[in-house]
Amino acid sequence: MGDNKKAAEKAAEKAGEKSAEKVQATPSATPSAEVLDRLFVTVQGRKGADPESSYTAKLYSRGTAKIAQKVGEEAVEAILEAVRGDKAALAAESADLLYHLLVLWADLGLDPAEVWSRLAQREGTSGIDEKKSRKA
Repeated sequence: MGDNKKAAEKAAEKAGEKSAEKVQATPSATPSAEVLDRLFVTVQGRKGADPESSYTAKLYSRGTAKIAQKVGEEAVEAILEAVRGDKAALAAESADLLYHLLVLWADLGLDPAEVWSRLAQREGTSGIDEKKSRKA
């Protein structure tokens, strides 16, 4: 099983899905970032679900601070795997990080399209120039 498929299945499991089919099914044979939009819909659908049957609902029930804490924990785990040089583990931890970030966005009502728009605005801009523009 490929690393991308494993990451998708783990994210789907955390979202309470019985199967990763909804998360990994893409129009092309190569998974793409579109999986994030599909996973976000699933994550949003877990709001108000039973925390006993859905990990995502359990996160929502614990509140924004706990969700944010999980984002931080997953970020640290991804960093540790990067430093170790373990690409497979980094891919898995990155999937966990993205999943928890999507839960945080959904909790706060932030649509991923807002983030994608910010990224698109920065595309083709030097990172140094972009940082300078934020200080102005």
